[in-house]
Amino acid sequence: MRSMATMTRGTNLPQMAGFNQFAVLDAVRRSDGSRTRADLARITGLSAQTVTNATRRLIEEGLVAERELQRRSGSGRPGTALAVVPDSRYAVGVHLDPAAVVVALIDLAGDLVTQRAVSTPESERPEAVLDVVADEIAAIVEDAGVRRDRLVGVGVVTPGPIDRERGLVLDPPHLKMWHDVPLRDEVARRTGLPTLLDKDVLAVAAATLWFPDGGHSGDAAVVYAGTGVAVGVVSGGEVVRGVSGNAGEAGHLSIGRASGPCSCGRDGCLGGVLSAESLLANATARGIGLAAASAVTPDPILRADAAVDELRVRAERGEAAVHDFLADAGDALGFAVTGVCELLDLDTIVTSGPVWERLGPWLERGLQGAVDRFRLPGRHPVRVVPSVGGVHAAAIGAACLALDEAFTPRAAGLLLGS
Repeated sequence: MRSMATMTRGTNLPQMAGFNQFAVLDAVRRSDGSRTRADLARITGLSAQTVTNATRRLIEEGLVAERELQRRSGSGRPGTALAVVPDSRYAVGVHLDPAAVVVALIDLAGDLVTQRAVSTPESERPEAVLDVVADEIAAIVEDAGVRRDRLVGVGVVTPGPIDRERGLVLDPPHLKMWHDVPLRDEVARRTGLPTLLDKDVLAVAAATLWFPDGGHSGDAAVVYAGTGVAVGVVSGGEVVRGVSGNAGEAGHLSIGRASGPCSCGRDGCLGGVLSAESLLANATARGIGLAAASAVTPDPILRADAAVDELRVRAERGEAAVHDFLADAGDALGFAVTGVCELLDLDTIVTSGPVWERLGPWLERGLQGAVDRFRLPGRHPVRVVPSVGGVHAAAIGAACLALDEAFTPRAAGLLLGS
């Protein structure tokens, strides 16, 4: 006899129409606006009548509109396709990084409307940072002239570790005064908008699924290089989150050689070569004198960020020592991330993050060389491609997560008692 713990619950049939409507909307918004009702029936597995009913409701709600396809050769009426109405709904994404607060506004089609960025307050007190986040959200919505009733919610992403279910930021290493901060609920309270919390690297990974035309695969390692370093994974078209929702911690992946001391006390960690602070320390150790090394500032994050800017300027000038230094850092990343690709049979490496956006052209030289050198012979090639959204990819990904939360069909809602 089946135990109560594993007993299957019945279906909540009154919820079925809403589920199907979201399934159709999800298919429409992930298409290029050329899908007909017959296409949507094939994609979703729903009957033609069910798709017709769902699209009628979506059109009445202003979320979807019909558009006439170009007439193909021959006679007959041109087909009618369905596309989302971009300005019918919007979502806000916030990336809270130790160095900056980035806010992005996207429409229902996932297109970036506008973005803002400010330095993270020098005071690491959560209250001060939360006030800035709320102010920036209000400002971006007002500046864009978006009606409040068209906002579906806010996605906020931070470095880990987090408790996604409870909406807590736990003990991020670069935000020393943050301990079990209820970031999700505090942003919701300050803005009055539905809010979700996730990790920044997983938000970038989610964004790759929103923008497949960017050359990204459904099976990819997503590198995020910023204040810290992380590697998210997209497998089978899904973001891998792990047991606690903290997948992607990559700072202690082995690079196969010495890296200099890591914060964990070991040598040979990826975070020891690719984080902003490690780039400053290692450049100094290599004899590359950086003005940031002697800058008078009590904030090591700001000093490291200035060092990244300085390395970019000197690389653009063609300094061979800087080129070689950055290629070595890219090589270390390549060793680590190629192992991830081999383990999970991934065919794409997506690069992102504020460090990568500034130093990518020189880091990629070493990364691509290491991938070619370390991947197993006879396997499929592994491409290296940039993330969609550039330096603001995490904020855009956070907004995409908010759209997903609002409009992705969830089968659990069909079960009785849900």
